[in-house]
Amino acid sequence: MSNGDQFTEQNEMNYLDHFSELRKRLIWTAIVFLIFFVTGFMFVKDIYAFFVKDLEFTLNVISPGEILWIYFTMAFVVGSIGTLPFLCIQIWLFVSPGLTKSERKVSLFYIPPIFVLFVAGLTFGYYVFVGLILPFLLSLNDGMFNEMFTVDKYFRFLLRVTLPFAVLFEIPIITMFLTSLGILTPTFLRKSRKYAYFILIIIGTMISPPDFVLQLVVAIPLIILYEISVVLSGIVFRKKQEKHDNFMNES
Repeated sequence: MSNGDQFTEQNEMNYLDHFSELRKRLIWTAIVFLIFFVTGFMFVKDIYAFFVKDLEFTLNVISPGEILWIYFTMAFVVGSIGTLPFLCIQIWLFVSPGLTKSERKVSLFYIPPIFVLFVAGLTFGYYVFVGLILPFLLSLNDGMFNEMFTVDKYFRFLLRVTLPFAVLFEIPIITMFLTSLGILTPTFLRKSRKYAYFILIIIGTMISPPDFVLQLVVAIPLIILYEISVVLSGIVFRKKQEKHDNFMNES
């Protein structure tokens, strides 16, 4: 067997090993998701009671399918939130063999903040929805219509507001990670500030009702998140530069 054939066979074995490992980690992630999903399914009544305890109206169902839909939706949300840290750890374990010791240490640091920021975004979005968006929309009725809210429509609207916040709250940690990889720099973020503000205001407009004050209330936290990202990017960039300078001086 020639060296070229041996090299090709070795590459194929490496690919198969990586694929096997990836499949194993995905299977474990699916199992963890299933555990949290079943747990959420078992406690749907308690979770549902928490979300409706402060509502001034009653939610209705107009088909048996909506009852099943709320069970699966609640369980899916619980499963997704509960599985997120485990999924991040599995991704880290999969890519860590190709990283240096310092890169493994740094990348591991990002896992807890990803989970915390995701939950913080969901929480913030929920209270913005309950405290600002929903009361504003109800005030527009002013006795003109008979109100009847279905479980399906209410929770779809709630998720449409809260999930974008959960994703957008990841901006600081994503910015730090991309800065550590050299893809982003604080200088670029500062130069792009006005474009970023414009995009975030558009997102705030899409999430919130057509009221200027509410749109500002939603957009301002997103802009603050961006400014926090700029500061964190600067910290990561300086530390990275210092390490590079120290390495060059030692060489």
